[in-house]
Amino acid sequence: MMIVVRCYWFACLALLLGLGLMAVTNAQFAVRRGKKLLPYQTIFVDQNGKRNFSTIQSAIDSIPSNNSYWVSIKVKAGTYREKLNIPHEKPYIILKGDGKRRTLVVWGDHGTLLQSPTFTSMADNVVVKCMSFRNSYNNPINSNPRIQAAAAMIGGDKASFYRVGFYGLQDTLWDDQGRHYYKLCTIQGAVDFIFGGGQSIFERCSISVIGGAIEEGLPGFITAQARSSSHDESGFVFKNCNIFGNGTTYLGRPWRSYARVVFYNTNMSNIVQPKGWDPWHSIGHEDKLTFVEYGCFGPGSNTSQRVKWAKSNVDLVSLEQLASTSFVDSEGWLQNQPF
Repeated sequence: MMIVVRCYWFACLALLLGLGLMAVTNAQFAVRRGKKLLPYQTIFVDQNGKRNFSTIQSAIDSIPSNNSYWVSIKVKAGTYREKLNIPHEKPYIILKGDGKRRTLVVWGDHGTLLQSPTFTSMADNVVVKCMSFRNSYNNPINSNPRIQAAAAMIGGDKASFYRVGFYGLQDTLWDDQGRHYYKLCTIQGAVDFIFGGGQSIFERCSISVIGGAIEEGLPGFITAQARSSSHDESGFVFKNCNIFGNGTTYLGRPWRSYARVVFYNTNMSNIVQPKGWDPWHSIGHEDKLTFVEYGCFGPGSNTSQRVKWAKSNVDLVSLEQLASTSFVDSEGWLQNQPF
């Protein structure tokens, strides 16, 4: 019997290899088609009920726990009024919409910061493409009192986002923990709207400030990073991004005492406060903060009136390392994500 069983699994393996199925790393399976690496399985969501599922969450729920195969969930254009959660036990998921402006997920929760996100992703190895998440409690701008209301919370490791929109007013994108890569994304808000302890690169992203929506005369804050010690590897790096909008804003303030934020080759409009950075709860301990601008341009990039404690002369080698994708990907996981 043992011989039969072994032969059976050998035959199955040979068949799978013949079909192009391959293990990438760490038991994650995908399909090789020429030079392309594709998901092992694709399921479809159409809110009109014409495909596999009518809601995105039901498609997520259908994927087995502790899944080791890349599964793509393709979401047809439309506005999906639901909250989404990818739990930690459901890795290797790709969410792909029909476009940042065409596939929208909207919800308006606001009771607490933890329960508020329209989209929560706690699993490792998640890819999101061509769709948007909005917390509608304050955004679109309305008469509701301003409150913490996140559009997304990202807590898993090795997550990437391409042409994804995040829309809110306060605490829009909770980049909580893990290594993350954002490219060609739009993040909109006014107060601490990119915050958390993630180790993340934002490349060629649009940072849309709606400071005109908050109390008259009050500035906004783009970032509130939560690095907690000098040994903490987290930090936010904005590379080749574009800051624009209305009102006025600081580039950031520290949520934790060793906050690290880098703006690298970024276009800054005149909405950026001349001081650039605010110390918040770190007054007297500014030497622990790493707030850096390098190679930035545009009317808001003038550093002549920046706070004196901002680190404008960081070692160039260290700065280049932070701005490299190796900051979040020293293992090559970005190249092993199928599309």
